[in-house]
Amino acid sequence: MNNKTKGYLYGAVAAATYGMNPLFALPLYADGMNADSVLFFRYLLALAILGGMIKWRGRDFRVRKREVFPLAAIGVLMACSSLTLFLSYNYMAAGIASTMLFVYPILVALIMAICFREKVTILTAACIALALLGIAMLYQGDGGETLDPVGVALVMASALSYAVYMVWVNRPSLRDIPTVKLTFYALLFGLFVFLVRIGIDGSLLLPGHWYHWGNLVALAVLPTAVSFVSTTKAVQFIGSTPTAILGALEPLTAVFFGVTIFGEPLTARIVGGILLIVLAVTLIIAGGRIGSYLVRFRKLFPKLPRIKRKKTV
Repeated sequence: MNNKTKGYLYGAVAAATYGMNPLFALPLYADGMNADSVLFFRYLLALAILGGMIKWRGRDFRVRKREVFPLAAIGVLMACSSLTLFLSYNYMAAGIASTMLFVYPILVALIMAICFREKVTILTAACIALALLGIAMLYQGDGGETLDPVGVALVMASALSYAVYMVWVNRPSLRDIPTVKLTFYALLFGLFVFLVRIGIDGSLLLPGHWYHWGNLVALAVLPTAVSFVSTTKAVQFIGSTPTAILGALEPLTAVFFGVTIFGEPLTARIVGGILLIVLAVTLIIAGGRIGSYLVRFRKLFPKLPRIKRKKTV
């Protein structure tokens, strides 16, 4: 398996697992916990898991002085993205928030184009447009009422933080750090954000039922450890923009669990949205190989008339 294929697989895993946030967080909200408490335990448990992985592999925790600031920066960005997304759940349905979060691929493409002069190809723009159209079809309004502007602002802040994180994590200052160690320190610095917030208002709350610790462990493992490690791997293999576009699989995760676990209806509109997203992801994975695929397809029909080009004198 080559590195590009690995990158696409990591990107798909990262998006699918990150889309599980509402699945495990909403029962904790219903149990009386707030966003800061949920995220504090989520990051703390994920740190324990990643720290154990580093020790099990026989690696050390040392980092260079010049790496401390970039690690702290992506940690704060990661924490801000998580916090604003989880806070938005208090102002709008989690499914709507997860759908709106998908503006981040556009932000990633814009940042790469403006700051690093990365060319935005027609294919990339088309894939973003297809994915956004698919996301819009997945959105199910509750009667057409206006969304809470505070919730919208929080989701936009989450998307921007996540976009900057995805760009920064692929910078040369962080490329030499092993992926698990990089994610460990990002979570460690991110944890300080929640420690400061909890220290200010003393709002640390524990789950009211013992079985909700399972939700916290699941949050630490899937949308945190697995998702962030996979995101970093994907960005390193295929770059920030393709990884961001693969994030279209995130709302599909929400739809899947909504239909299979919560009994939500699977309408023609939802199926259409899913097909558009799958098409966008397929096109971005195929990339420059589309032309060669078309040539191979044409060779299957040798008797078809060929278009003759006029000779120029």
